[in-house]
Amino acid sequence: MKEQLSVTVKGIQDKLWKMNNQLYENPELGDKEFESMKLLTHFLMEHDFKVETGKVNRPTAFKAVYKSEKPGPTIAYLAEYDALPGVGHGCGHNLIGTMSVGAGVALSKVVHETGGNVVVLGTPAEETNGAKVPMSEQGIFDDIDVAMILHPSDQSYESGDSLAMDAIQYAFKGKSAHAAASPEKGINALDSVIQLFNGINALRQHVTSDVRIHGVISEGGQAANVVPDYAVAQFYIRAKDRNYLNEVVEQVKNIAEGAALMTGASLEISNYELSYDDMITNQTLSNAFDKNIRQTYHHEIQPPKQGTGSIDMGNVSHVVPAIHPYIGLNKPGLVHHTTEFADKTVSEDGCETLVSGVLALAQTGFDVIVDEELLKKIKNEFNKNSQTNV
Repeated sequence: MKEQLSVTVKGIQDKLWKMNNQLYENPELGDKEFESMKLLTHFLMEHDFKVETGKVNRPTAFKAVYKSEKPGPTIAYLAEYDALPGVGHGCGHNLIGTMSVGAGVALSKVVHETGGNVVVLGTPAEETNGAKVPMSEQGIFDDIDVAMILHPSDQSYESGDSLAMDAIQYAFKGKSAHAAASPEKGINALDSVIQLFNGINALRQHVTSDVRIHGVISEGGQAANVVPDYAVAQFYIRAKDRNYLNEVVEQVKNIAEGAALMTGASLEISNYELSYDDMITNQTLSNAFDKNIRQTYHHEIQPPKQGTGSIDMGNVSHVVPAIHPYIGLNKPGLVHHTTEFADKTVSEDGCETLVSGVLALAQTGFDVIVDEELLKKIKNEFNKNSQTNV
C-alpha cells in the first residue's frame, strides 16, 4: 500500500509545486496569511477534508479532518505559511505548508483501507506569536496520536531539540524633569533599563551554557535634555529546559526589581509574545521517519542540530508525541531568513525536497497506523518523557 502513496504523490506533485510557488510569490506575515490559508484549505477540501477556520481565535488558523470509517490512530501534519518582513519565505514556510497538506492528502487516500484519521492543522505566525501554543493549551491535540512537521534547511537533519523561550517586557515608569535645570526632581526610567542590562550581563557568568538572553531598548526617552520618565526593554530569554528557564526568568525578574529600586522607578513586567517550550523529540517516531526519508531523499541525513533557537512545535511535543526534522535544499551553509533561502525553495532542489518530504511524511503516518507495536512504543516513550519533565 506504500506504493499507492507514491502513486498518489506523483499524481498531485504538479499541483503541490504550483501551490508552493504561489505562496513564495505572495508572502504574508503572521496572522495575516489569509490568501495562503485559502490556497491550502481549498486544496484540502477538493480532496474531501472537512475544514474549520478561525481555530483558537486566530483568523488564519485551521483544522482539516479526513475520517475513515474504520478505527485507528489519528495522524496530524502541521502546516506553517507565514513569511518574514523584507525577505518573504526566507524560512521556507511555503514548503512546510505544502508538504504537510500534500502528506495529509496522500495518506487520506489509503485510510479507508487501513483505518484511522488524518488531520492537517494550519498553524499561523510561527515566526512571532505561534498558534501552536494556544492549540496545545486548548485541547486541539486531545484526539491526535502523533504530530509531525518537516522544515527545509541547508541539509537534512534528524529531529532534535530546541530552546524553551519567554519573551518578556520590562517597562519602567519614572518622572520627567529638566535634565540640566532640575535633574534632582526627576526619576530616570532609562537608568533603570541600563541597570537591568548591567545586572543581566553579570548574571551570564552564573547560568548554564545553553542559556541565551538577548534584548533591546524599545523605548528610552525622546530628548537628551529631558529626564526619561518611561523606558522599556524587551528580552528573549531561552534555555534548553523549561523548568530551568523558569528559574532564570525569576532571576532576571529580581534584577529588574532591583534596578527599579535603585532609581526609584516603578516596574511592570509582561509577556509581549507567547512562550515557547523546549522541543522533546519522540525518538521512536523520529526513527520511523528517518527510515522513510532515507528511501525517498537520496542525500545524506545529518545527526540532529544543536538547538539554539525556539519553535512553537516544542509546545506540541509536550502534549503529544511529535517530531520536527529538517529536509535539505542541497546547499550546505545556506542561511535561514534570507532571500537566498527563499529563492532556493522554488529551485529544482526545492522541488525534489517537496516531493521527497511529502512522501516520507505520508509513509511515516502509514507506518504508525498499520503497526500497532510501533504506536505503542511511541506512546510509551512519550509517557516516560512526560513523567520525567513534570
